[in-house]
Amino acid sequence: MTVSTTMGESQDRQASFGGVQARATSDINEPRIAIRDLDFFYGSNRALKNIRLDLPDRQVTGMIGPSGCGKSTLLRVLNRMYDLYPGQRAAGEVMMDGENIIDPSVDLNSLRARIGMVFQKPTPFPMTIYDNIAFGVKLHEKLSKAEMDERVEWSLSRGALWDEVKDRLRTSAMGLSGGQQQRLCIARTIAVRPEVILFDEPTSALDPEMVQEVLTVMTDLAAEGMTMVVVTHEMGFARRAANRVVFMADGSIVEDDEPEQFFGNPKTTRAKDFLAKILHH
Repeated sequence: MTVSTTMGESQDRQASFGGVQARATSDINEPRIAIRDLDFFYGSNRALKNIRLDLPDRQVTGMIGPSGCGKSTLLRVLNRMYDLYPGQRAAGEVMMDGENIIDPSVDLNSLRARIGMVFQKPTPFPMTIYDNIAFGVKLHEKLSKAEMDERVEWSLSRGALWDEVKDRLRTSAMGLSGGQQQRLCIARTIAVRPEVILFDEPTSALDPEMVQEVLTVMTDLAAEGMTMVVVTHEMGFARRAANRVVFMADGSIVEDDEPEQFFGNPKTTRAKDFLAKILHH
């Protein structure tokens, strides 16, 4: 059942995606995530420097910049992936629903359900297509078989994969093409009803003919109002689908603007040089 809400409600608001509610609790005018004075360290190396950034609710933030500038590192801070590696640490504030999500007391399983992530290379689990989708759902919800079947179909439909795999759900996901595997990973992320999805160059490891099918899924999610943060080298996608473009260099934010302004009239020489290089490559 879809819950009806008004624009002014600020508590327990839910966005309906295909009849399944995505969890959301922020006011429509508040940033979904507010980053303040964020530094990040690999050992003694300061990889992010005094990052201040608002990630708007129900909008797409595109993050671009040269390799090694810190954009992927920033994504890994947002769902605490760095906790898996000794010697990596963050300092500052990353606020979501009034909570600093980089505080050590935050429950990481809950956080990673709320902030999902899709990586550069497809990472299907070595199990069936159906179980890939159901795996994360089972960690957070108790659904009947009929409800799980519905969730699997809904998720694969959102990933534009249902029609291609509905007759082989019980076969291994490892038999899918690269583009299909990445769409499966997007569907798997959607299945747990995240509030935010992080994409770390999700097309960079795909063959050129498979890139567009993944970008189409992401564009559809953006049109539905999913809050997304996308690290990308696909300037066409950033220009077309992003509401904001953040340009990073040397671990800092250099520009943060609307796509039309950033691509049409960048303010800094650093951004102008980057765009001239990448757009005429």
